[in-house]
Amino acid sequence: MKKIGVLNSDLSAVIADMGHQDWLAVGDAGTPVPKETSKIDLSVKNGLPHFIDVLDTVLIELEVQKIYLAEEIKAANPEILTEVKNRFSDRVIIEFISHEQLKQNLKRSKAFVRTGEMTPYANIILESGVVF
Repeated sequence: MKKIGVLNSDLSAVIADMGHQDWLAVGDAGTPVPKETSKIDLSVKNGLPHFIDVLDTVLIELEVQKIYLAEEIKAANPEILTEVKNRFSDRVIIEFISHEQLKQNLKRSKAFVRTGEMTPYANIILESGVVF
């Protein structure tokens, strides 16, 4: 039995399969997921699990070089924005795009991880880096 990190077998497999510049998205319970994107649904109930808890667990295993956030998060959810920024060093590029563009970009993501988060614009696309 796996002791640490991501215990969900579907999510663990996606992370293990990530290559340089592949995308993995994590988001709130209301995000529409394109049919062509694999959805890993971790939501249990309103607020469970929290977006930040899932992000923290993914970041234990995934090397990230760039993140994409919706521009709208700045005004609509500054608390989550602060939490996200606190998790990345200056070496990680943060790019703000429109929420509509972020939803379109989910088509390019290997998977979308649905959390139980019930706050607006709690969505992120993680671009995989390399560890060397």
